[in-house]
Amino acid sequence: MMNIDTLIDAGYVSKVTPAKDLAEKEFVESDYDLKSAKSELTSGNWKWSIVKAYYSMFHAARGVLFLSGLKEKSHFAVAEVMEAFVKEGKIESKFANYFRAAMSAREGADYHYKHPKHTAEEMILYAEEFCETMKMIAKKIR
Repeated sequence: MMNIDTLIDAGYVSKVTPAKDLAEKEFVESDYDLKSAKSELTSGNWKWSIVKAYYSMFHAARGVLFLSGLKEKSHFAVAEVMEAFVKEGKIESKFANYFRAAMSAREGADYHYKHPKHTAEEMILYAEEFCETMKMIAKKIR
């Protein structure tokens, strides 16, 4: 687990000017993806439900990163920033775990043809709680 400075030094994230406009776009995209994930679940498209649930979390996390003056260079970097936020006491460890679980589920759905209904349902539950928490953090940063 790396701290933010180590992530910057390693080139996984870069410092940027905090950007409320970019953060807002990320939260809009997050909401859209979560709504799409739920719709895909209802339609029986579990693969896309998993993928969209993950991306709702990814975009919500990016929103917080932009407000924090950070820009990620990979999905791995976002997961590492979430771990750093746990270490700093900004989020509970379960949210970093949710993000990693969703990232793994998305990779399973995309690359290994693993997309069972129970995983889609679980990822939506994780995404709902994760995204709400990221929005609450964003309000504190603004």
